[in-house]
Amino acid sequence: MSSVSSNPKTVEEIFKDYSSRRSGIVRALTHDVDEFYNLCDPEKENLCLYGHPNETWEVNLPAEEVPPELPEPALGINFARDGMNRRDWLSLVAVHSDCWLLSVAFFFGTRLNQNERKRLFSMINELPTAFEIVAERKHVKEKPTADSGSKSRGSTKKSSDSQAKSTPKLADESYPEEEEHGETLCGSCGGNYSADEFWIGCDICERWFHGKCVKITPAKAESIKQYKCPSCSLKRSRVQ
Repeated sequence: MSSVSSNPKTVEEIFKDYSSRRSGIVRALTHDVDEFYNLCDPEKENLCLYGHPNETWEVNLPAEEVPPELPEPALGINFARDGMNRRDWLSLVAVHSDCWLLSVAFFFGTRLNQNERKRLFSMINELPTAFEIVAERKHVKEKPTADSGSKSRGSTKKSSDSQAKSTPKLADESYPEEEEHGETLCGSCGGNYSADEFWIGCDICERWFHGKCVKITPAKAESIKQYKCPSCSLKRSRVQ
């Protein structure tokens, strides 16, 4: 990876670094999308998408040094390119890129105090994520409410079934009540759960996906003993 040096320390400097790296990644996934798509050849080795503090982007191999200078972006994004719908694949790369951008920001913000970290995240949260831009989802700024803590009521809805994973989780079998899926989003396209669509759950990361987004039909799911989503499947190359 060609390095572009940056060592932000204050909240404002870290936010500027985040914004610039984000701009580079968004450019790769939108304006320069054809070039980015062609660079992510599945026949090549593990590739990563980097956003640099000068608002440029780069597709390259991961850093060789261990541990790396900065947190690593998702490894092997090129392997799933031809196995997914193009837009779904770009959305998946965008989700992983958002995670990487946050990890870099808070890596730089290690020495910030609690209030400074809170202010940093608040500034970051004012911007739409790369995923929201790529998936063309509206960036909604919610006003804080007295019962905002209740929104996490469904966050543990799948944990009780995580002990038994002999078969892949199907949305219409493992969790019959639609109310429990009301806030579930597809790990690929970000779409909301709907009872009239086939869904499948990853037995590794426990995220849920439209069957059509990961090219799994109900019939095919019946023969899968343990389902791994495209992202978890890519991680196998890291340990080989």
